[in-house]
Amino acid sequence: MATINLGSIKFKWKGTYNGATAYTVDDVVEYNGSSYICILASTGNLPTNATYFEQMSSAGTNGTDGTDLTTTLTTQGDIVYRDASGLQRLGAGTNGQVLQTGGTGANPSWGTVSSDYVKLATVTASGASSVSLQNYFTSDYDYYELVGTNIISSSNSNLRCRVEVGGTQDGGSSYDWAFVVPYRNSSAGATDTTTAWQDNDVRMCYNSYGTTLANAGQLTMQIFNPLNTSIYKMFNYQMRASDGITQEIGTTYGGARYRSLDALSGLLFFSNAGNISGTFKLYGVK
Repeated sequence: MATINLGSIKFKWKGTYNGATAYTVDDVVEYNGSSYICILASTGNLPTNATYFEQMSSAGTNGTDGTDLTTTLTTQGDIVYRDASGLQRLGAGTNGQVLQTGGTGANPSWGTVSSDYVKLATVTASGASSVSLQNYFTSDYDYYELVGTNIISSSNSNLRCRVEVGGTQDGGSSYDWAFVVPYRNSSAGATDTTTAWQDNDVRMCYNSYGTTLANAGQLTMQIFNPLNTSIYKMFNYQMRASDGITQEIGTTYGGARYRSLDALSGLLFFSNAGNISGTFKLYGVK
């Protein structure tokens, strides 16, 4: 009668290969996505060693469409897309770029967002002696807008502004400015006053007319040609702040000229006394 070796027809699944496990004939293991059968008792020999193992099945390729994504995507920041023939790699763009579509039948690409109104800076202060917006003026823009929100003075004083040239504030007498407070809602009634000044800064609001910063003030300011070295620098502004007499709301409209041909490197905001808090945002406008 013939003798049948049952071990020759029964595989023994051992799961993922472990170098510390002693494998015997007909043990089957998984290694790197492929399966191998032990043909000679072994410990510590990789399944790829043909003396001890034979390969039963081979791992397929990663990804889809026959493309191995581990070779397609080679660098951090890569993305994969499909062109007319298959999967392709698009390497990372430069800082600040966005992914743009070319539409149907075209490949995606990195591009730079183009806008005529761009936020250049946001500076938030909390109990600061001053707020500086430095080195944001560039040749890309001739006109800038500044928006200040929730501006508060610790001393209930008015907001002031100086230009910075070469990183240093100019506190000299090269400022001409004027303002009007067309209406102040207080027991004193309406106020319609225009005053011209030459001073060592520009006052966004002036406490003689009740527009001080006991409560959150709001500022909008326009700056024209700050880098132009052939003309004086011009500013317009509107400051809406609390009334220092009745704690109600008053608005100051003003304009200023900086009588210098120096290019401006920035703006410095501070309170007439005490510290200031608030958020200042600068935009470039084409």
